[in-house]
Amino acid sequence: MRAIQCTRFGGPEVLELVETEEPRGELLVDVAAAGVNFADTSRIAGTYRPAPALPFVPGTEVVGRTGDGRRVLAHTFAGGGFAERAAVAADAAVAVPDEVTDAEALALLVQGLTAWHVLRSCARLAAGETVVVNAAAGGVGSLAVQLARHFGAGRVIAAASTPQRRALALSLGADAAVDGAPDGYAERVRDANGGRPVDVVLESVGGRVFTAGLDVLAPFGRLVTFGNASREGRPPLDPGELSDRNLAVAGFWLRPALEVPGAYAEPLQAMFRLVAAKELRPPAGAEYALHEAGRAFTDLLARRTTGKVLLRP
Repeated sequence: MRAIQCTRFGGPEVLELVETEEPRGELLVDVAAAGVNFADTSRIAGTYRPAPALPFVPGTEVVGRTGDGRRVLAHTFAGGGFAERAAVAADAAVAVPDEVTDAEALALLVQGLTAWHVLRSCARLAAGETVVVNAAAGGVGSLAVQLARHFGAGRVIAAASTPQRRALALSLGADAAVDGAPDGYAERVRDANGGRPVDVVLESVGGRVFTAGLDVLAPFGRLVTFGNASREGRPPLDPGELSDRNLAVAGFWLRPALEVPGAYAEPLQAMFRLVAAKELRPPAGAEYALHEAGRAFTDLLARRTTGKVLLRP
């Protein structure tokens, strides 16, 4: 079968289309589409923890048909998704309703579950609270804007890098949208909230934006960090400052969260229902043929993509 393989670590140039053996595993899926995530760039660079053993087939999320005809969405965990067929654990395969497209389903697996858990499990959003979503036009951010509204947020403020991305966030239900650049971030967010601090900041940019996000929190406010897209160094965090202002900082990583009972299939099924009812709209993203994996990664790293990026075997 055809697959994308990495024989060495590096950038998009290390992705090669090869003929390889059929995978072996509990459940085989004929891949209709595989999702491309920002974390995959770290996997092929060798900086992900733990680094995969070479050679390997990247790709941790697929949608397709099983041998008995079931249409399923599955996380492959160990990789192997960028291929015509992928092996998955039986309990990782969740049935996909006909009303949900391949692109919508894949957008919910990593990005949707992340948005769900940073709001519900980490931030513990309460009705009426103000939420700031950084990188609000990205895969997680665009869903977090909508889910925050669904979960009862009183005000949703989107932060994004360009006028086009801010317009997208507004079209998805944000009450206000501001430039997400670190310089002047705190002032812009406060202005968007009528001069007041905010209750929750969903933070995936890192570096100076992380520090600015702490600055705009109200007493008992929560910042949830779940990424470092800026690739800046880790900012210092003073526990005394957190205590003085009664702030909380939570971290989130999806993989260990999926081992918690009720944290995987149940939120996915709830989001499938929202999508089918047109109450949740994963923004459409670019689709690439399997042999175009390198171009897909190049566009992703250059921030030329919005929504869910797919590879189509």
